[in-house]
Amino acid sequence: MIDVRPSQRMRDLGVVQRGAGILAEPARAFDLPSERDEAERITDELFAAMERISRVHPFAKGMGLAAPQIGITRAAAIVQPPGNAPAITLLNPQIITHSEETDEQYEGCLSFFDVRGLVPRPLKITVETTALTGGTVTTVYERGLARLIHHEIDHLDGLLYIAQMRTGVAPIPVEEYRQTGRAWVYDGT
Repeated sequence: MIDVRPSQRMRDLGVVQRGAGILAEPARAFDLPSERDEAERITDELFAAMERISRVHPFAKGMGLAAPQIGITRAAAIVQPPGNAPAITLLNPQIITHSEETDEQYEGCLSFFDVRGLVPRPLKITVETTALTGGTVTTVYERGLARLIHHEIDHLDGLLYIAQMRTGVAPIPVEEYRQTGRAWVYDGT
């Protein structure tokens, strides 16, 4: 049996990998409600991709996927919180406020799944999104869910989590991460 690296598995499932230009570009916002059909189509594609990914890798701590990660340069992302909570659809999300209080936890990314990085994030964020009807929705997220949401919004801004890591801190191989015993991982093992 050939051992397939986690990043190769994600590539095989259609996840764009680190180094691709699309991951470094800010995503284009939707003009809602006029682009409602387009937003719904892209959201459906994100859900289908998440379903494929979740069949081959369990995400007990939740997971997220941004449209650029499946080759679409639009400001849409889906976050599946842990447990049986409903998925959160983010269209044109913007963090409008965040707490000064932060914590630093390991995160993984489907676009370079062979490593994990220690990332400081605010414990609380307020996010403004656009509804399909064109209205604005403001939601406050805390702790782990704030981390999940922030990670996906970074993708839509053309950033990977390594851009948020402290200077001098490097990602570690997933095999080493598994030995740390740390409790939180965004979209890892």
